[in-house]
Amino acid sequence: MTLCSNLILRFAEPTDYSVLFQLIQGLAEYEKLSHAVTGDALALKEHLFGSHRYIEAILAETAGQAVAFALFFHNYSTFLTKPGIYLEDLFVLPEYRRQGIGKALISKVAQIAIERDCGRLEWSVLDWNEPAKVFYRSIGASILDDWRICRVTEDALTQLGAVN
Repeated sequence: MTLCSNLILRFAEPTDYSVLFQLIQGLAEYEKLSHAVTGDALALKEHLFGSHRYIEAILAETAGQAVAFALFFHNYSTFLTKPGIYLEDLFVLPEYRRQGIGKALISKVAQIAIERDCGRLEWSVLDWNEPAKVFYRSIGASILDDWRICRVTEDALTQLGAVN
């Protein structure tokens, strides 16, 4: 694995929203979840740079082209009584994989977590994504077998929110 010598990691800027959304679509295609992308680039821009910033993103560029990204937000650990960072997405375009870009991005997010005095950095991985699981274990991550994600969306979310 050779790290791109001209790799630049930087926080996304307002003009990056459309290229970031294209990378998100590439991630969805890789994960066989293109059908699940129901949002749009303008909503992403608002959530990244609007009056209430819900998320942050780091872009990886080489030769002036965005080739990867990490998108994250803060969460909180009541047991640690510290904030944490949840890495929502990490994606490298297929032709740029195995060059250390993914590791550089996740290391950058880890540095941000340390700078912000976070107690942990967490993310999820799909069960079938063996290459990602191998990579994550190689950088010191534990894959928690005893935890499952719970999710409520669309009609179920509306119904749950209507309960008094």
